[in-house]
Amino acid sequence: MLIQRIITALILAPAAISAIFYLPLHYFATLLMAVIAIGAWEWGPLMGFETKTRRSLFVMVTCVLISVIWFNLPIDTIWIENKQLHDDAIYILWLSVIWWLVSAVLMFTYPKYSKFWSSHRSIRGIFGWLTLVPTWLAFMIIRTNNYPDDPYHGAQLLMFLFLMVWSADIGAYFFGKAFGKHKLMPMVSPGKTIEGFLGGVFCACALIVVAAYQIGWNSDQISIVLIITVLISTVSVIGDLNESMFKRQAGVKDSGSILPGHGGILDRIDSLTATTPVFALCYVLLGW
Repeated sequence: MLIQRIITALILAPAAISAIFYLPLHYFATLLMAVIAIGAWEWGPLMGFETKTRRSLFVMVTCVLISVIWFNLPIDTIWIENKQLHDDAIYILWLSVIWWLVSAVLMFTYPKYSKFWSSHRSIRGIFGWLTLVPTWLAFMIIRTNNYPDDPYHGAQLLMFLFLMVWSADIGAYFFGKAFGKHKLMPMVSPGKTIEGFLGGVFCACALIVVAAYQIGWNSDQISIVLIITVLISTVSVIGDLNESMFKRQAGVKDSGSILPGHGGILDRIDSLTATTPVFALCYVLLGW
């Protein structure tokens, strides 16, 4: 299983990086919408949808919501003079942050309130849209930042986000295997440990410090990014646990089987659905 995961990652990572750096903005936005659409398809079973018709309808509505955002917030003009983000985009980012705070409460209290939302498919559908739709917008906000002056600036920001999430994930896996004794949230995900979580945060911070020094950032920039890294490393776990909670409630092991050794698309982007909006909002408010 580990070998299969590594092989799939070695194929996916270069493909994702190439798309981020070299695809024109509208092609990248379209590809990202397709990825989100697959995630919406995989969210269907988490809502109890067993028929392809109902799952397809959920995918269609998800794509319509993204299209509405795309139409009203054109990616070419989402940044006003490349420095100020459009107010509507900021509101959506804040809405996403509020959802993830609610999600964290649901996870920490699980299964106390699960009976209510698990018995209403419409609520689980709204949870799915709050998870998936802002992710598309957040990716585009980051990718288009300062685009006219430096077409690769936003791509570099996304790579920093990926480094934070990937290093935290890898660090948590190996630290958890080596030292994990205390369960982080056994009712939601029995495999995750406090030691693994702390190891993931440590690895993410260490990698970001090395990268920051290589780029030549000053101490103030590094301090800000370290704080952001701790936040993003923590939020990435919330994104992972969020999907685990819904899968556990629905009796689903993996969201899909499209990625050998990794499960479905949702299993790969669950951390990014939480971290990307938070990262985007942090950059808008703080910069570095």
